[in-house]
Amino acid sequence: MKRTALFFGSFNPIHVGHLIIANTMLQQEGIDEVWLVPSPQNPLKERSSLLADHHRMQMVRRAIDDNYRLRACDIEMHLPIPSYTVVTLAALSEKYPDREFCLIMGSDNLDTFERWRNYEYILEHYRLYVYPRPGSEHCKLRSHPSVTMVDVPMMDISSSYIRAQIAAGRDVRYLLTEPVYQYLTEMHFYEN
Repeated sequence: MKRTALFFGSFNPIHVGHLIIANTMLQQEGIDEVWLVPSPQNPLKERSSLLADHHRMQMVRRAIDDNYRLRACDIEMHLPIPSYTVVTLAALSEKYPDREFCLIMGSDNLDTFERWRNYEYILEHYRLYVYPRPGSEHCKLRSHPSVTMVDVPMMDISSSYIRAQIAAGRDVRYLLTEPVYQYLTEMHFYEN
């Protein structure tokens, strides 16, 4: 049974920080693949800054095209909104019974994990691979048997920073893969 790690995010846009995390997770014992799952509109985020689902999906596909162990997964774009991780996990487990799914998340998400819908069920049935994020080093769930802390380089690169730099007319080419940079440039995304 293949162990598939799910890496959720808005990927607006996907950047090298996301890819470094995904690639580091591929080096973990027992992880066969990482699926990047672009999430639909988060009710807590402003809609205007979020590109359409198909554009974000296209950028993810372009970013990972050269790595057969990374895959773009659009499951959340076909589920009711708001999307809850426990519902997504159930849908994927039903669709792919030959896979064992686990989650990738930042330690900031682990800090608030007890607020997630059915978090106890997730902890009981799925493994969590957690990478460090600044300011969230003391979460009590770190020592839970379903949680594996993974040493990933901490980088302060964010999609919002990239969007702001593009809007200001600055060059962001080294924060993105070349195919994603080309796509953003051709489509004039995030420009003022």
